[in-house]
Amino acid sequence: MPDRRRISSGSAFEEQIGYSRAVIDGDYVWVSGTTGFDYSTMTLRQGVVAQAEQCFENIARALAQAGASLDDVVRAFYILPNRADWPPCWPVVKRYLGQARPVSTMIVAGLQGEEMLIEIEVTARLPKKG
Repeated sequence: MPDRRRISSGSAFEEQIGYSRAVIDGDYVWVSGTTGFDYSTMTLRQGVVAQAEQCFENIARALAQAGASLDDVVRAFYILPNRADWPPCWPVVKRYLGQARPVSTMIVAGLQGEEMLIEIEVTARLPKKG
């Protein structure tokens, strides 16, 4: 698989469970479901808005390692345990993805831990070179 490259966030979960933060394959970057865990402090931010912001910071970091940015996102997938938490996240989504305006879906479902309030997964297309 010469065209496939994996990116790690350094999360212990990636090794324990067997996944990558992001995978680049051809022209696309797939970023795994990302929670509001701050890897610099090894803590989970409090509140759904703060967690959504951290999700996007983590995603932006992975995309940068792949040679892309949030403006290259073509699909976003949001998972929240509580549907009432979704509207407060809209301004955060607009700030980070308002330029890209990707297709998106939001579902209500349980996450890995009760303290996790949002998970965001994206797909981006690498910018054309030249």
